Amino acid sequence: MSAVSPEPDVMPADRPVVNGTELTTACGADGPLRLMAVHAHPDDESSKGAATMAKYVREGVEVLVCTLTGGERGDILNKAMDRPEVLANLPQIRREEMAKAREILGVQQRFLGFVDSGLPEGDPLPPLPEGCFAAQPLEVAARPLVQAVREFRPHVILTYDDNGGYPHPDHIMTHRVSVEAFEAAADPDRYQDCGEPWQPLKLYYFVTFHRARFTALHEIMVAHGLESPYAERIADKPEDAGKPPRKTFEITTLVPCGEHFALRDQALLAHATQVDPNGGWFTCPINLQQEAWPTEDYHLARSVVDTDTPEDDLFAGIREKVRC
Repeated sequence: MSAVSPEPDVMPADRPVVNGTELTTACGADGPLRLMAVHAHPDDESSKGAATMAKYVREGVEVLVCTLTGGERGDILNKAMDRPEVLANLPQIRREEMAKAREILGVQQRFLGFVDSGLPEGDPLPPLPEGCFAAQPLEVAARPLVQAVREFRPHVILTYDDNGGYPHPDHIMTHRVSVEAFEAAADPDRYQDCGEPWQPLKLYYFVTFHRARFTALHEIMVAHGLESPYAERIADKPEDAGKPPRKTFEITTLVPCGEHFALRDQALLAHATQVDPNGGWFTCPINLQQEAWPTEDYHLARSVVDTDTPEDDLFAGIREKVRC
């Protein structure tokens, strides 16, 4: 088995060493396997990696979603829910929606206590709201996640890439705190009041909204005589000519989970303030999605175990080390 070759901005896949001593807290000898998904807002867990989580839960893996903020500054994106009484009670409603979604998926979930930063708009962009998640110093923002890692002891962590998947300040900060937790949770000299050290074994980035998938969905819809909403997404845009290409991440891991796409959609619909049941999420029939692109996709950013890519299992290289 060969070790993963990291991206240039990714730490080498070595077991952590502190003060010249190799840490031995990398993984417990006994199972069950544990997966942690780190997200910025309620609903993010249902739009990125939901079918993967449903699959692993039903295979006996323990899955914990850590939600950094409550989505308090989010907009209401479903016109049917855009009512004064909903807006006035949006933070509580979004927690209730999260409770429904986690029940559908079968996952554990905890809020880590930060306040949504909102999505700044304007040129120049306005300053971030005082006290919001994205404005916190890194060690303050990462502390609850480090504690969650040490308590839950995940073998695998899922999070966003360094652009946040898209440049929302909370998503970018979620990336930063996830990397910080992956690196720091095993170090007994850091975050000393946050529990016993634990080293997760693999860190993945979601690669959910990518051109190859949209192209496959577009082509199968057209082949079945359906109007495709993906043509504009996959078309080359004249206004992008001459601009540097957007950074992309290699898909190293494709997790087959098409049989759980219906659960993913149910979880999405549980977030009624954020997801329009007549919106673009549900345009392509599930059976065509299962035929055209039956996986959810990831980039293996860091690993302290040997594994060969491409993978079809987030726990590749781990299962043989853990007695379940």
